Amino acid sequence: MRIGVMSGPERGDAAHKAARMVDDARWAEEAGFDTVWVPQVPTDFDALTAVTLMGAATSRIELGTAVVPVHAQHPVALARQALSAHAAAGGRLALGVGASHHWIVRDMLGLSYEKPAAYTRDYLEVLAAAVSGPDTVDVENDAFRVHNPLTLAPVAPLPVLVAALGPVMLRIAGERTDGTVLWMADERTVAEHVVPAITKAAESAGRPAPRIVAGIPVCVCAPHEVDAARERANRILGEAEVSPNYQRLLERGEARNVGDLCAAGDVAAVAARFRSFADAGVTDLSVRLLPIGEDRETLVASKLRTREAVAAIAAEFR
Repeated sequence: MRIGVMSGPERGDAAHKAARMVDDARWAEEAGFDTVWVPQVPTDFDALTAVTLMGAATSRIELGTAVVPVHAQHPVALARQALSAHAAAGGRLALGVGASHHWIVRDMLGLSYEKPAAYTRDYLEVLAAAVSGPDTVDVENDAFRVHNPLTLAPVAPLPVLVAALGPVMLRIAGERTDGTVLWMADERTVAEHVVPAITKAAESAGRPAPRIVAGIPVCVCAPHEVDAARERANRILGEAEVSPNYQRLLERGEARNVGDLCAAGDVAAVAARFRSFADAGVTDLSVRLLPIGEDRETLVASKLRTREAVAAIAAEFR
């Protein structure tokens, strides 16, 4: 199992966010991680711009988006942006996309959220043609009529992954992409729901075994602090649980909230949780560092402790 870390734009002004994410990428590369995963926060910094900046500051590590909402821009425009970032990063981009949620697409963007799986399937057909160029993108389906010359070619194969939670989306991911990016999926959900569905779809389509990227919060702490870590996870990361997409996913597993998904405890406990995700079929674990503390000093110390411990654990999986 490959292990990567999330680097998001959750705090600070634009200049400080950019610099901090670049520093995160440098540290992750030096620490030996496989990937840095950049979330596309709907109100914040552009993930592919962050990838471009990170690519200029690193040389080896994969840089992934987790994930870019497909409704936010035309697939040719996304392909052009992704191919540009991919080139700037020396061919190290993993493009994660997804249908997002009704509260982003409909309520924030004012767009239709009818039949998101069908729209994603049609979107991926255009996107796949565009990122495999250079050539004219000639695709006509229910959602798009595209006849767009594109002279930009990928500098290396560009993996595309899609956030797939339900059976239809998992089938689409297996048939049309290189894998899936998950959030709110525990080990049981991965083993009994995600892996069988996406693997069967990939095999039926004659595609290689899919990547399964699972994101989880992680806090290395004393045993008596585990409850505090889970409470903090629920407090700062639990807003997504209102989405019906995530609620249905949680119903398939044993976790009831993001706190239950949090790998918290001493190094041995966190390593054991990592192994349980690997045993479930996860190919890539995306770690969201979760510091705990009552003030900035203790929060920073907690983050540093967690990231150094996770780096040591990750080395065991290589």
